[in-house]
Amino acid sequence: MRKATLFAGLLAGFSTFAFNAAQAVEIEYWQYVYDTRVQAMDQLIAEFQKANPDITVKQVTFPYADYQTRVIAANLAGNAPDVMQLFYGWLDKFVAGGILQPLPTDAFPHDKIENDFFPIVTAMKRGDDYYGLPTAVRSLALFYNKKLFTEAGLDPNNPPQTLDEFVAAGQKIAKLDDAGNVTVAGSTMDMGGQDHQWWREVLIRQFGGEPYADGDTKVTYNSDAGLKALDFYTSLQLEKKIGKVGFMDEGQAAFRAGMAGMTIDGTFRLGSFKGIKDFEWGVTELPANAEGVRSNYASYFANGISAKTTGEELEASKKFLAYITSPAAMDIWLKTVGELPALRSAALTDANLKDPIYAPFLKGLEYSHTTLFKDEQGQRQNAMDMVNRVLLEGQSTKDSLAQAAEAEQEMIDAAQQ
Repeated sequence: MRKATLFAGLLAGFSTFAFNAAQAVEIEYWQYVYDTRVQAMDQLIAEFQKANPDITVKQVTFPYADYQTRVIAANLAGNAPDVMQLFYGWLDKFVAGGILQPLPTDAFPHDKIENDFFPIVTAMKRGDDYYGLPTAVRSLALFYNKKLFTEAGLDPNNPPQTLDEFVAAGQKIAKLDDAGNVTVAGSTMDMGGQDHQWWREVLIRQFGGEPYADGDTKVTYNSDAGLKALDFYTSLQLEKKIGKVGFMDEGQAAFRAGMAGMTIDGTFRLGSFKGIKDFEWGVTELPANAEGVRSNYASYFANGISAKTTGEELEASKKFLAYITSPAAMDIWLKTVGELPALRSAALTDANLKDPIYAPFLKGLEYSHTTLFKDEQGQRQNAMDMVNRVLLEGQSTKDSLAQAAEAEQEMIDAAQQ
């Protein structure tokens, strides 16, 4: 084993640490299929291999719905990837399953992580160990269709800043047929997308509550604030009629097709929305409440190293992980995917802060919250079921909220046993 030449200028805060790599070693990197993310990683791998001809990185992808299952199965079979991407909310499951190893502190010292990255990186820490680092972080914002705003008599350069303005704009844009079916949504309604985050970490707080307590292990949204938040959300379909759950299947699809005036989504959507040719769109901060209170939800996918990776592959994996969490890699990711750099210095540049698209997301990071999920997939589905019981089955919001809170508490308790 020989000392590899330092990847000068690319290893960000970790550039002072030497990484050992074997000659002609191959490692695997896994992530889920999302076109712009795959394209970005292809670029990163090409750049990395150009500077490290003795390391080959093979990218393997799977559909999002199958990804966790594939990783768990591969780990049990002894065929785990060397470096893998994972949602921060999956960490407890991956650590409990022996899928990840703690990041080696010689390569990733904790003081540098905590000084250089946005604070939400600590969601990848358990006990004294970090298990992964993000290339990018993401927050939510309100996307709006300037063409539909103009057609509805709204100022396309003055998007809604409050919840009341959001509802008013949505009502002006929405179109219904003679049977009352939505043909153009004022705003999308998609709890399976990002609306469950909007309800949980934004609306509940704007109505005066908090979704959880005790490190997100105790459900507290079965409250007056939680009920008001659920009433507000379901009223968008039942009373205000500005949108409908299931319209064009996915909220992002309806917006992309020019059939929705607004949609709440994350920075990761920027890359795919850049392909829209039929209309101009803009981005603004999530609407504040009547008192001016704003909130947001911040999240990220991290990259970690398999617990089964050792020896030469481990040294190569450390070097690759350091590169894909460097400023150079984050710049490629931002331009290709649209997600914000996870390093503060790379994100909070004058250019980004003045950019009309990036700035609303960066502002959102300042007042965002990050749910410490115990079962991200299950907790998301629970929120979807809560809304569907009201909108599709006619259950009262009060009863559905109570049912959701009880089910989620059981889910959280079971995950901690």
